[in-house]
Amino acid sequence: RAGAAFQYLLVQKTGAQKNVGLIQLNRPQALNALCDGLMAELGRALKTMESDPKVGAIVLTGSQKAFAAGADIKEMQNKTFQECYSGGFLAGWDTVSVVRKPIIAAVNGFALGGGCELAMMCDIIYAGEKAQFGQPEILLGTIPGAGGTQRLTRAVGKSLAMEMVLTGDRISA
Repeated sequence: RAGAAFQYLLVQKTGAQKNVGLIQLNRPQALNALCDGLMAELGRALKTMESDPKVGAIVLTGSQKAFAAGADIKEMQNKTFQECYSGGFLAGWDTVSVVRKPIIAAVNGFALGGGCELAMMCDIIYAGEKAQFGQPEILLGTIPGAGGTQRLTRAVGKSLAMEMVLTGDRISA
């Protein structure tokens, strides 16, 4: 029912009283890479859950293989800095961090780059045994662009954040 309105998400209300919003990233062929369409749908789903008085909390998850493997590189590889800046690239990503209801990231598999940043925007992160967090943007010649440098430092401390951002190394759950 609710999921029919989305191409990149599975959305439902769950729990004994149907008061938990469950949003599952559903782009398995791209390891849930965060394309513009997915992020627009996520913003829409979050706003719907936030305005629903029956929903008390929201769980955001991916698959066993990947929470989200990062921003969709294919979508952004040919854009210049000016195109990204003037076109509002990453606009709307902050929706996750401004929703007033608690959002829980249930992470298993890869949470890399934008996927790691998305998880950190949530209020709570539950990590499965196979969760892998990383900011590998340095390997592409750039740095995290959606607030990841600030959030990562608060989450894991300056030393580990610097190591992850400057080397592209990952950490496990």
